[in-house]
Amino acid sequence: MLVCGVDEAGRGPLAGPVHAAAVILDPARRVNGLADSKVLDAGRREVLAGRIKERAIAWAVASASVEEIDRLNIFHAAMLAMRRAVAGLSIRPAQALIDGKSCPPGLACGARAIVDGDAKEKCISAASILAKTARDAEMTALHERYPRYGFDSHKGYATPEHLEALGRLGPCEIHRRSFYPVGVFFQKDLFAEPWALMQEELRVKSYRMYCDAMKLTMDPRLQLPAFDVRRRKLQRKYAEVRSAPAAEPHVDLVDDMLRKARVGLRAKRA
Repeated sequence: MLVCGVDEAGRGPLAGPVHAAAVILDPARRVNGLADSKVLDAGRREVLAGRIKERAIAWAVASASVEEIDRLNIFHAAMLAMRRAVAGLSIRPAQALIDGKSCPPGLACGARAIVDGDAKEKCISAASILAKTARDAEMTALHERYPRYGFDSHKGYATPEHLEALGRLGPCEIHRRSFYPVGVFFQKDLFAEPWALMQEELRVKSYRMYCDAMKLTMDPRLQLPAFDVRRRKLQRKYAEVRSAPAAEPHVDLVDDMLRKARVGLRAKRA
């Protein structure tokens, strides 16, 4: 029975498409060293990707665009990319082993989801390597079109360097508007003209204040006492921003966000 492994790369980044790969390994042509792509360095992934493509019975890589991510949401876009990868195989498998908790709908074969499958099943490990190397290559190529963001180094993930670039420049056309660090630039125009008129240092700090506040309010593990500690710490950290008249609309946005989150935590506690 032909079994393909399926995995995706790029759910978390703030920019760029999400990629997926499907691989049917050949038992007679083993690829040693297969593992979850996240535990391999870039050089090792490239070597293994070449061997997978050379020795596998069949493989395919597909993607879902930024527009599809924003329209469908990242989960459904990742499912779409995985379905496209399986459909792109030159040989139809009898079953697909999917990394994670969910199987893409509409596959032309049976499917089984495996949590941490990229560390448990060699065919899924192979798929994770192909998806990751394909996406990294695309983000490196996109760096040539948008060199001021550093896509060649962080590949679109929300690193401090990437957030700083967003704070300086605002988003470009390959940023995902459905992700909150990007979507805020289109919220009530607060990060449009008023944001652009700020001095650069204040602009970056004001944006980082918003991102830190949003991250705090989205933490499902927090109880009210810990939330209050972190809220006060955030206010002290950005005291300079909070005292700047030009940043007043952003401060109001953050304070309202924190207030609503605190009300919600108090209601849970009651």
